[in-house]
Amino acid sequence: MAIVSYQIASLLEKMTSNDKDFRFMATNDLMTELQKDSIKLDDDSERKVVKMLLRLLEDKNGEVQNLAVKCLGPLVNKVKEYHVEGIVETLCANMLSDTEQLRDISSIGLKTVISELPLGSNTLAANVCKKITGRLSSAIEKQEDVSVQLEALDILADLLSRFGGLLISFHPVLLNSLLPQLASPRQAVRKRTIVALSHLVMSCNAALYNKLIDHLLEGLGSSTSSSVSRTHIQCIASVCRQAGHRFGEQLWRVAPQVLEHSNDTDEELREHCLQALEAFVLKCPKEVQPHIPTIIELCLKMITYDPNYNYEDSEEGGGGEDEEMEDETAAPDADPESDSEEYSDDDDMSWKVRRAAAKCLESVISTRHELLAEMYQTVSPALIARFKEREENVKCDILSAYTALLRATRPQPALQSITPADNSPQALLLQRVSGVVRGALRVIRGRSVRARGCALALLRELLAAAPGCLAEHAARVIRALTPALTDKTTASSMKIETLVFVVCLVRGHSPEAMRSHVAALMPAVLGCVHDPFYKVTAEALRVLQTLVKVMRPLGESKPSEDIEDSTIEPPPEELQQFILPMYECTLVRLRATDMDQEVKERAIATCGQLLCHFGDYLQNELPVCLPIFLERLRNEITRLTTVKALTKVAASPLRIDLRPILSEAVPILGSFLRKNQRALKLSTLVLLDTLVQNYSDDISIELLAKVLVEVPPLVCEADLHCAQTALTLVRGACLRCPAALTADARAALTPNILALAKSPLLQGGALKAMLGVLSALVSADVAGCSRRELLALLVAPVHRVHEHNATAHHIKQAFHSLAKCVAAVVTEGGSDALDVVRGFLRDATQPPSDAHHMFALLAVAEIGRHLDLSSIPNLKEVLLASFAPSSEEVKSAASYALGSVAVGNLPEFLPFILSEIEAQPKRQYLLLHSLREIISCESCTPEGVEALRPFIPEIWVQLSKHCQCAEEGSRNVVAECLGKLCLLEPKELLPHLKEFLQSPEPLTRTTAVTAVKFTISDQPQAIDPLLRACMSELLVPLRDPSLGVRRVALVAFNSAAHNKPSLIRDLLPSVLPTIYQETKVKKELIREVEMGPFKHSVDDGLDLRKAAFECMYTLLGTCLDRLDVFEFLRHVEDGLRDHYDIKMLTYLMCARLAQLCPTVVLQRLESLVEPLRATCTMKVKANSVKQEYEKQDELKRSALRAAAALLHIPEADKNPHLMDFVTQIKSFPDLQPIFESILKDSSGGAAVDSNLMDQS
Repeated sequence: MAIVSYQIASLLEKMTSNDKDFRFMATNDLMTELQKDSIKLDDDSERKVVKMLLRLLEDKNGEVQNLAVKCLGPLVNKVKEYHVEGIVETLCANMLSDTEQLRDISSIGLKTVISELPLGSNTLAANVCKKITGRLSSAIEKQEDVSVQLEALDILADLLSRFGGLLISFHPVLLNSLLPQLASPRQAVRKRTIVALSHLVMSCNAALYNKLIDHLLEGLGSSTSSSVSRTHIQCIASVCRQAGHRFGEQLWRVAPQVLEHSNDTDEELREHCLQALEAFVLKCPKEVQPHIPTIIELCLKMITYDPNYNYEDSEEGGGGEDEEMEDETAAPDADPESDSEEYSDDDDMSWKVRRAAAKCLESVISTRHELLAEMYQTVSPALIARFKEREENVKCDILSAYTALLRATRPQPALQSITPADNSPQALLLQRVSGVVRGALRVIRGRSVRARGCALALLRELLAAAPGCLAEHAARVIRALTPALTDKTTASSMKIETLVFVVCLVRGHSPEAMRSHVAALMPAVLGCVHDPFYKVTAEALRVLQTLVKVMRPLGESKPSEDIEDSTIEPPPEELQQFILPMYECTLVRLRATDMDQEVKERAIATCGQLLCHFGDYLQNELPVCLPIFLERLRNEITRLTTVKALTKVAASPLRIDLRPILSEAVPILGSFLRKNQRALKLSTLVLLDTLVQNYSDDISIELLAKVLVEVPPLVCEADLHCAQTALTLVRGACLRCPAALTADARAALTPNILALAKSPLLQGGALKAMLGVLSALVSADVAGCSRRELLALLVAPVHRVHEHNATAHHIKQAFHSLAKCVAAVVTEGGSDALDVVRGFLRDATQPPSDAHHMFALLAVAEIGRHLDLSSIPNLKEVLLASFAPSSEEVKSAASYALGSVAVGNLPEFLPFILSEIEAQPKRQYLLLHSLREIISCESCTPEGVEALRPFIPEIWVQLSKHCQCAEEGSRNVVAECLGKLCLLEPKELLPHLKEFLQSPEPLTRTTAVTAVKFTISDQPQAIDPLLRACMSELLVPLRDPSLGVRRVALVAFNSAAHNKPSLIRDLLPSVLPTIYQETKVKKELIREVEMGPFKHSVDDGLDLRKAAFECMYTLLGTCLDRLDVFEFLRHVEDGLRDHYDIKMLTYLMCARLAQLCPTVVLQRLESLVEPLRATCTMKVKANSVKQEYEKQDELKRSALRAAAALLHIPEADKNPHLMDFVTQIKSFPDLQPIFESILKDSSGGAAVDSNLMDQS
């Protein structure tokens, strides 16, 4: 502290120097000190620093003054409150000074202080704000000096935007001092008054808000001057933009007046009216709905308002679109463009009206997706006709509006595979494509760089909205694009945008459609590769890479297939002339070492693509470019890209001769497996596997053996994807060159393979790769890995199971994987497989423990899937006897085993299982599971389906007898089997399922509805068209009198909304009211149960409500465009006050809605905040159990997450209710740290995640 005081004292002394440079440097050093977090000032230093800085504000030197003002910012948070108040007093007094320079510097000082004051309701900010406010309102009312007024209005706007909530007591005074300024003769005063008023309405009460609106409407109604009307309408628009969530209730009286003034002759007034209407559309979507047709009509009229210019010539010039004459008309076609750009009239303000109309239309298009089809009939042709607009700003906004229309038309990913209906927006767009392309190309041929960029963005969006729609127009599009690429005067940014669009164009169409256009495009692209700007070069190389695939598509060839060169079609003769020039210009970039990293990587990738597709034409060039690849492989910066490029070359069906570099490349690749870069390891493993598959004869055994020694550390459960790729490589090596698995490699590999085999995490692709390796080891007869040895090693962990303290779940999971591994080893050749099965059956008959019993059954199950075990006499008896033990795990394994063994011989086992289901009611549940296993397993392959088909009628009859099982578990299994059988024979069985839905028995209806759920999968199925045709019938159970039927119907609906939203989208208008109805708490379903001396309420409708809210949550993600979000939000608000489970769901919905529909949520913020506040301030009863406390904590945490999501909505921080809630949260010591960490995660989470996530 003493050292700091000494330093400060010495700086203060220098500040009194006569030399301005001394004063400047001392002030600069003081600012550096004040910006340090660690600095602490004593009382004396504080007083002296404040006094000196205020004195320096009056310094004769401007630079010293500026630095002194900058020091005020950090100083505010370093000194005591009364000093800050003193600073503010002085600055306010200086504001009224006669010296203009001092006034200016003091106003900057006040703005600095306001921006640095800490947010929140602490006393410092409140006191300072109150001090400033009184002075400002009096400065605003005094009209002697306009410059003081302007500064005061500016500072007041800053103050209200940050601390409006703290100044509630001053709001009436401020409003009274601001309103008269709207009539000021000076435009600058009026504009700044409007800004201040718009910040005031964010936090003022309803009475003041209404007073302001009344004043504006009164002024608007009685106004005779355009100037007054303009000011009032500007103010209305600004108020709506800043506080749109409060404006909705006033719109009914404001909108008609604005629409009335929008036809005024004054152009500026028209512009302001259109801007106000745009604000209404964006901020009050529900309330503005009745006015939308009028607004669209007005915008379409105003968008053509250009009284000073005649477009007839350009319409004639652009009217004839004869394809053959297009090149010749390119220059004349641009003439109107050049005329229009030369035309200038400084007094012509009509373009502002047109621009405001275009922006207003864009807001309607963006928010009114339900009117899309109608807009394609009215708005679309009008916008296309205006692509000829002469003013650049307006043209860009018109193109942007049409791009918004296309963006709104873009089909959802779930619906892309479905052909659009005749009157759908997608179908209507396809009818307009020709006109859109014609208009956009006219803009692209023009001179305006900005408008050309907008036109390219429009065409890109067109490709996304209607994939493949430019196939017929490709020749014209390419003819229009090539001049931009070849003209040396074209800006680099324009070239890049054009090349980006070319990639979209080529990728968006089939190779066959684009191949005929390659010749027209190629010279321009090759020219761009030599462009001096590296970004243009990189983008041009990307275009080349894309064109290579079009010139000679190789299709998806499996590396293992030996494809002769003769079977691959050569590229068309007219394109063969480009192969060498493409290669040569890429080689120049590949060779250069002084290039930008992006160009290097792109050149490597392009060269790899060229060799992959045209290696047979470039054989003489291989000795030149392959050594360069080797060099790039040794370079740390380019090695990953090179590995990926070499993978393409090695996988090419042309079998490129890589022998010149293999001997040097393979050891380098082996060393990469030791590196810490995951993406590099994965790519290297894929390349090595490809080399082993295609070039095993050319790689020496010694080289491969050295690489395989590096693989074992990668086979571990820590990274299953990496382990899977490594195992695939080992399998390839076993099959192609087993000698490479030397004793050292085996010694290192075997323990890791066994450790992974018994891991409970092993599943999916990694498990499949593991089975492949084990089969390959046995079939290749690798020394030390015979079937007997591997089997002993795999079974060993089962005998040592009690040495590990793993949970039952982990043991079960690990045993499932181990059993599959055992089956892979046993079924791979050899005649003693049945003896092994007999051994396992002995273990199952007399098991030393449940774990042994379970594993023996699982092993028999997996072997039985692949081999026919019907010749073993006592198999059925042993498996049925295993249904008896007390252990549920053993029973489940026995059920699984019976089903799996049946797969090996259906005619033998399936009738037996069906008869047992009939004869053994006590074992029915387990036998049904066996049946489900058979259906699931056989449904996976066409052969399995054919094998199962003869038995389907018999199975269906048996299952239909059990639809009314009293036990819910059995019913669910029956339903799953019925659903899966329907997928196999939809035409025959779906009518039967619909009959079950008509059954008088509620349990049968429940089973049938659950079965419907299993017919809806996320993959395309043969049943889909049938389901689409009868979906309305299948959803009738949503209105069933039985509670249980309605619940499962909601679950089935949720499944459809999640997996195949196209099935239910068109039914939503009739279904949504039913779902909303189910979200209500029904008192008749709440009953009281006596538990000893206590009474306990049981809500039978809770599961139903939960299912309804789950449906709503799913619809948010898949059918948002079909929902009335205001109606939806009303039911979410009810859910926020419901039971624990439903609250948790609705908090998630709040967060999701805040992201998807921020404007609507902003309007309803008040009603969302109150239930959240109630949850966060709720206290748990003193005698509650621990679970109750945990439940309450989790609920509060979820509520805080929802609050954080609401806080991220733009302008939500201006809402007094939300900010009051946030301040309240921060005042609770238990909630504040949780809230801070949630805010931190939500703001920095996205960036951090994308960095942590492996991008490979």
